[in-house]
Amino acid sequence: MTEELLINVNEFETRVALLDRGALHELHIARVSGYSYTGNIYLGKVERTIPSMQAAFVDLGLHRPGFLHARSIGSRANSQDGQDQGPDIRDLVHDGQEVLVQATRDPIAGKGLRLTTEVTLPARHIVLTPSANQIGISRRIEDEAERERLRQLIAGLQSQLGIDMGFIARTVAQYATSDAIETDMRQLRRMWERVLGKRSGARSPALIYEDLPLPIRVLRDLCGPRLERILIDDEETCRRATAFAEEFLPELAAAIKTYAEPRPLFERFGIEDEVARALRPRVELKSGGFLVIEQTEAMTTIDVNTGSYLGGSQFEETVYRTNLEAASVIPRQLRLRNLGGIIVIDFIDMQNPEHQRQVLRSLEQASEGDRARLAFDGFSSLGLVQMSRKRTRESLARQLCEPCPLCQGVGLTKTSETTCIEVFRALQQDGHRTSSTNNGHYLIRAPEAVVDRLLDEDAAQLASLSSDIGQEVRLQVEPSYGPGEFDLVHLHDASRASG
Repeated sequence: MTEELLINVNEFETRVALLDRGALHELHIARVSGYSYTGNIYLGKVERTIPSMQAAFVDLGLHRPGFLHARSIGSRANSQDGQDQGPDIRDLVHDGQEVLVQATRDPIAGKGLRLTTEVTLPARHIVLTPSANQIGISRRIEDEAERERLRQLIAGLQSQLGIDMGFIARTVAQYATSDAIETDMRQLRRMWERVLGKRSGARSPALIYEDLPLPIRVLRDLCGPRLERILIDDEETCRRATAFAEEFLPELAAAIKTYAEPRPLFERFGIEDEVARALRPRVELKSGGFLVIEQTEAMTTIDVNTGSYLGGSQFEETVYRTNLEAASVIPRQLRLRNLGGIIVIDFIDMQNPEHQRQVLRSLEQASEGDRARLAFDGFSSLGLVQMSRKRTRESLARQLCEPCPLCQGVGLTKTSETTCIEVFRALQQDGHRTSSTNNGHYLIRAPEAVVDRLLDEDAAQLASLSSDIGQEVRLQVEPSYGPGEFDLVHLHDASRASG
């Protein structure tokens, strides 16, 4: 068994898991609020242009406007020259203008949808590019003879069907038959005609085209020749998926099965446990080493450690083996966690240049199954490897989690000692202000660990401070308070300081 697709459907959400040799490699989640905006086409209205950013904000009828950069408008979207400044954004669009745009990236880290005017429509084997009458071939198809066959086949069908639009052959188009490509072309032409028809009668902002629901989308995009089984635990979804496959993916229709066992599908295949581990920063390696994966606003960092691994007779050999294993594990973690953007990997320092080449090669080979666009840089002078992975939606952690209300996403909370010192400062400052009133007393409300420390290790300091300000100090445990939280109340005049 190589690849399996598991589709779990309930009234709350739809989840799709892609397994490779029994190991979870990708997880897609669509909740009631939606799965992804990527691929949707909107008739938007330019809210305002920002010359300093060479961009415009476009009202799409969503809770946040989309972001349209000048490079993503018209022919500039296909420009390969990063130095080409091109026309000013004010020469391309103006405030109040209606524009047909497509979402290329979901809102990430508080940023709105990324947009382009270069609309594309995907089918199983090819992608339609209405505004660019050119033929492109996926770079992952390396066989030159096959690339030329596809180019000639698409050109011939374009002429035969009278389609004056461009097409890009996807990776799965390799060795596809003429009938399969022609079926996709006819389907895409009908889809584009529907888009134009809906656009002509729409007023901005409006959704013109919405991509397929998640179960059907993954059949179109994730199913390849290595996929051997598709299990769906919902009969209606299974019927729809089978109907779609029979029309567009007949070779996979027989692989779609309804999962009817009493044990939940994801529990049966251990998906729940895998997801729980994917939310942790630490990843254990079989050798005893481990990775620490940290996602920041600007990039993702991965630190490789030998841990308890002592397998090599020499330290350099131990380091090399650990780095090799890490290089084979990291790509799967990137796919599973859906991490993208800039990724910096801090491998353990290696002195041997050949070892560095082997580790980098292992990293690239393990990434071959990733459908996201990747780019690798070699080892830097500091021993770091930098790579990039295209991201179109939020990472798994940011889909499922939110910043901790206690640490505010920092990942750290104040120690009891730190909190006690803050209590002393607040007590000292407020005590001196109320020194003329000595008939009241202070009440400190804090977590149990802080109160325990004030009664034990810091009892002498508290007694000394109480004597210094001439006020009695009482303590009260507040079970609902988190680390670093406390209240200081002067019961005579109800003055209050909070930390």
